Order: sequence, then C-alpha cells, then structure tokens
Amino acid sequence: MQRPTTGNPTTVGIIPARWNSSRFPGKPLHLIAGKSLLERVYERCASCPTLDAVLVATDDDRIAEAASAFGAHVAMTRSDHLSGTDRIAEVAEQLPDNTMIVNIQGDEPLISPDLIGQLAECLRSPTAAGIVTAAGIITDETEIADPNVVKVVVDAAGDALYFSRSPLPFRRHPDVDLPTLRHHGIYAFRRDALLRFVAAEPSLLERTEGLEQLRALHIGERIHVVLTAEASIGIDTPEQANRFETTLQDAKNSNHPVT
Repeated sequence: MQRPTTGNPTTVGIIPARWNSSRFPGKPLHLIAGKSLLERVYERCASCPTLDAVLVATDDDRIAEAASAFGAHVAMTRSDHLSGTDRIAEVAEQLPDNTMIVNIQGDEPLISPDLIGQLAECLRSPTAAGIVTAAGIITDETEIADPNVVKVVVDAAGDALYFSRSPLPFRRHPDVDLPTLRHHGIYAFRRDALLRFVAAEPSLLERTEGLEQLRALHIGERIHVVLTAEASIGIDTPEQANRFETTLQDAKNSNHPVT
C-alpha cells in the first residue's frame, strides 16, 4: 500500500471498490470505451494536485489485479464491510494520525478533480469541521420529490442541519426564494472524525432514511457542505454505463470531449 509521507498533514484519496453489487456485479471493471470504470475514476483522482496519494481499497483479487495493472496502489481490506465508508476506515487505521481522507465514489467517471481538492482544502483549518461534503442547487423540479436524490439543508455557516430523501425543506410558503440542494456523495474526513463515525452505532434516523451521514450528525459531528456547480454522473446499472459510453462516443465524434 502506498503510504503518504509523514511530517506535514497529508491528504489521501481512497476509492472503495467491491465486486458484488445487486444491480451491477463486477461494476468497477466494466469497460467503458476501452477503459474500466474504476480506471476512469482513478485517473480523475490522480490528476488532483491536492491529493498526496490515491489508493483503491478492495477485498477482491480481480479488482486488485486490474487496479495494479493500470498503475494504482491497492489496499486489501476485509470482505465483511457494509459500506464504502467502513472499508476506507480500515485503511485509515493504518495511516498516520494527521492524515485527511477523501472518500471518492468509484462509480463517478467524471468526478471533478477541482471539487476533490476543494473539499480537502476545507479540512486544513484547525477550526474546520471533521467532515466535508458537497451539494449543488437542484434545477430539475422532478428531482425534489425523487427519493433517490438526497437533499440537504445548511445553517448560516454552511454546516449541514439535516439530510433527507424527502423534499427538504417543505415549502409551506412557496414564494420564499430558497433553493433546494442536492447532496453529492463525496466526503472528506479528518482521520479521527472518520474513526469516530464508523465506531458509532447506526442511529434511528440513519436506519429510517437509509442515509449513513445522519449517524455523524446524531453523534455531534459537524459536516460542512461545499456548494458547487459540478455535477458528476453516477453509474449504477449496465444500462447507465451503456448510455455514458454513447455520450463519450458522441462527444468524440463532435470534437467536444466530455470533461
């Protein structure tokens, strides 16, 4: 496993990857225009100058072998993790105490290197929140009612007050000009905050909404929310992968590459 240098605080990007997915088994190694989904994500992370190291965390030998072949550093983990956050926490336990961890979804091939860096930079202040994530303004009204789109509300300092799959906030007075924010599933953690989070029991709110970040709020962790216009495409099914490949090909043919 590649280890960050000691001394100054270091920032490590970790991409959790597993083979077994109910909707898309083998998703990390699915080829999209000649490259695996995992390799595309890794390349975006590797181009972020804020990260001192990028690791792939997996329990699967096939993923580990493929990641090593395209130049990634691999951390092998246990196979009993219930979430990607649990998987990266196992890796974080082996890293220096002053390390900051960015948990990067392995199914977003257009993840923004700039956004990764922005989240990491937010952790560098001694008074910063222990967890940083991102959100953007919803422009499609149908997404507000979509339970697959997670919403977040923040306080005056930009820290999360609550996350929900329901419309948030409820618009009793629709004339109030308050945008609805869509949560993006990327997190940057201080190492100690990450380990506190995974050590805690799932809260009732987490179990009710199916959102693990509510556990962090339940135990009193601050989650700072960076507002961004970046919108990354998540690949959850083979059909979505095929559509994304078509988008890439169309962009290539029109000389307008997808960025």
